[in-house]
Amino acid sequence: MSPSMPDDILSTLEAPPPAPAGAQLQSADPSAWLVAPGWQPLVDEFFQSAAGQGLLGFLQQRLQAGASIFPPQPLRALQLTPPSAVRVVILGQDPYHGRGQAEGLAFSVAPGVPFPPSLRNIFKELQRDLGTPIPALPQPGGSLVKWAQKGVLLLNTCLTVEEGQPASHSGKGWELLTDAIIRQVSQEAQPAVFMLWGAHAQSKRPLIDASRHLVLTANHPSPLSALRPPLPFIGCGHFSQARAWRDAHPAPV
Repeated sequence: MSPSMPDDILSTLEAPPPAPAGAQLQSADPSAWLVAPGWQPLVDEFFQSAAGQGLLGFLQQRLQAGASIFPPQPLRALQLTPPSAVRVVILGQDPYHGRGQAEGLAFSVAPGVPFPPSLRNIFKELQRDLGTPIPALPQPGGSLVKWAQKGVLLLNTCLTVEEGQPASHSGKGWELLTDAIIRQVSQEAQPAVFMLWGAHAQSKRPLIDASRHLVLTANHPSPLSALRPPLPFIGCGHFSQARAWRDAHPAPV
C-alpha cells in the first residue's frame, strides 16, 4: 500500500470523511457515480455495453418500484483508490443490506455504525497479527476510508443491494464490471497483494496473474468460518505478509 500498511492506517485513523449525502441510491445514472480518472475508460465501456445497459435498466426499474438500494455511491471504491495507487485488493461479495451501514467499500461501515461480525474479526486479526488496537466507537469506528485512500482497493464483486435482502442484486451485471476491474489491476497495476477470503473471493483467482502479484487465501472472516480449518481467517497472518511484500516491492516514486 502506498506507502503504509493497514496497521499504519488504523493507527492514524481519525474521523473519516462522511459517506456521500443520501442514505440510499438516488438514481441509475452512472454519470453521478464519481470514479478516479484511471478507471473511467473501463467504467464507460461497461455501461455502454449491453450488460451495462441491462444493469442500469434493472436498477431504474427497482428504484421506480420503491426499493431502497444501498450504497448511495456504488463506485466509491473506484473514486477513493485510483488504479495507479492500488497496493492491496480485498474482495467482498455484496454491500451490507442494513440501512446506514454500507458506504461503498467492501467490509467498511459508515462512521459510528457498530462493527458487523466479519469486520470485527478483521480487526481482531489485525490486532493479533500486528498489534493494531481495535478502533474505538463511535470514532474512528469501522470506516475503512483511510485504507482506501492509502491504496487498499476494497471491492465488492456486486456493488448494490436492496434493504434487508442480501445478494438481491447478484447476477444482474455488476460481476462483469468487477471482474474487469480485477483484470485491469492484475495486468496494469504495480505488484499488489490480493487477499481472497472465502470461496466467493477465491473464485476470482484465475483473473489474477500470480507471477506478478501476491495472492493470499483464507476462510471468510464471518464467525461461521473464521476459525474453521483448513485455512482459518483468525491466525492467517495476511496483514504481516502484506507488509513484508510491500517492503520488498516498494511503490515507484
